[in-house]
Amino acid sequence: CSQFSKGVYAIFGFYERRTVNMLTSFCGALHVCFITPSFPVDTSNQFVLQLRPELQDALISIIDHYKWQKFVYIYDADRGLSVLQKVLDTAAEKNWQVTAVNILTTTEEGYRMLFQDLEKKKERLVVVDCESERLNAILGQGFMDIDLNKFKESGANVTGFQLVNYTDTIPAKIMQQWKNSDARDHTRVDWKRPKYTSALTYDGVKVMAEAFQSLRRQRIDISRRGNAGDCLANPAVPWGQGIDIQRALQQIGYWNEDDKFVPAATDAQAGGDNSSVQNRTYIVTTILEDPYVMLKKNANQFEGNDRYEGYCVELAAEIAKHVGYSYRLEIVSDGKYGARDPDTKAWNGMVGELVYGRADVAVAPLTITLVREEVIDFSKPFMSLGISIMIKKPQKSKPGVFSFLDPLAYEIWMCIVFAYIGVSVVLFLVSRFSPYEWHSEEFEEGRDQTPSDQSNEFGIFNSLWFSLGAFMQQGCDISP
Repeated sequence: CSQFSKGVYAIFGFYERRTVNMLTSFCGALHVCFITPSFPVDTSNQFVLQLRPELQDALISIIDHYKWQKFVYIYDADRGLSVLQKVLDTAAEKNWQVTAVNILTTTEEGYRMLFQDLEKKKERLVVVDCESERLNAILGQGFMDIDLNKFKESGANVTGFQLVNYTDTIPAKIMQQWKNSDARDHTRVDWKRPKYTSALTYDGVKVMAEAFQSLRRQRIDISRRGNAGDCLANPAVPWGQGIDIQRALQQIGYWNEDDKFVPAATDAQAGGDNSSVQNRTYIVTTILEDPYVMLKKNANQFEGNDRYEGYCVELAAEIAKHVGYSYRLEIVSDGKYGARDPDTKAWNGMVGELVYGRADVAVAPLTITLVREEVIDFSKPFMSLGISIMIKKPQKSKPGVFSFLDPLAYEIWMCIVFAYIGVSVVLFLVSRFSPYEWHSEEFEEGRDQTPSDQSNEFGIFNSLWFSLGAFMQQGCDISP
């Protein structure tokens, strides 16, 4: 909350087991982006940007490629549990024999004993899921981050995953600049190649910088003025412009098992000027729904967009005519409007076509919802359903004599009357039996007083009057 009140736009950091849930919940509630190079975790928080890709599918593909049926899986942190779970699920399907070993608290002497035990069991296939520092103690080598020369002639077949290609032009240029900077600032320190976490952090900073530049070009105010959010409010008030920054973090591609890496359409590919708009054919996804999009009765006699008719078909044609571009109508393959799967977090229907870049525009009777607005942009709706609650218009009536009885039901009023009468009768009877309620009347001097001249003020009418005064919270003559 202290950092948020100072005006932070985003948070960079690593996952820590004790604070990861609190931090992601904080960013989701206040609409502040959290960028991390840590191992990805399962989260539906749209404000958490995980730069490091998941390795489960890649690891399983390697194991399947080498046709391993029995191997040992060694891991050193909680992040390895998610990979292990995926491996065990696949092992159950393919009848693999997997031995899992956690070495988080194991010492160097323990490593030696572990591999001696594996040697006795003739375990030759080992998957090591550890950080490079622990690999130094386990194997005396790593992948690109440490020296491999001593293992060149050892006969070991070592396969690893590398996130950064240091021989590529851009990483090589950055490494040279980094090396020169270290040489100027720290002349006596040996230069070491940065870890992959540093490269991912660099990517995260660059992504945020490009997002800010994109928002500035669009003249979107992202200053902390106005609705800056309130962390201490209950419930917390999110930052108004946080959603704009989250949307500016554009997806450049996605990966699936069928197509592998699929790059998304960039601004340069989509074209930002009129010439590029006119020189490409846009894919317009839609869905068959009467009377918006319908197949003509003789659709087999036509080709392309002429096979369809309906309101949305005419709307798409008028927009293309006004803007001046070519388009092709395509019916969504699964026949769905678009929803996110709660397990895989993948979108289907027309929303999925837009999110994954398989279509450019959707023209259809698509309802605007909050979850859809988080991933796609909507135009102004061409139709409003006008759903509302309808009631009969009340008729004005003149107040009657007994209108004061309307606030309560007649049964309630009857209960009040019977309670009033009952209390008065009980009060009358009690005063009759109590000797303290009887007193002698005052007579004129010289007149004889008889025992029958005693009186009681709580007669039946006085009892009714006393109860009514108590009910109205007022006094009476006998009890002011």
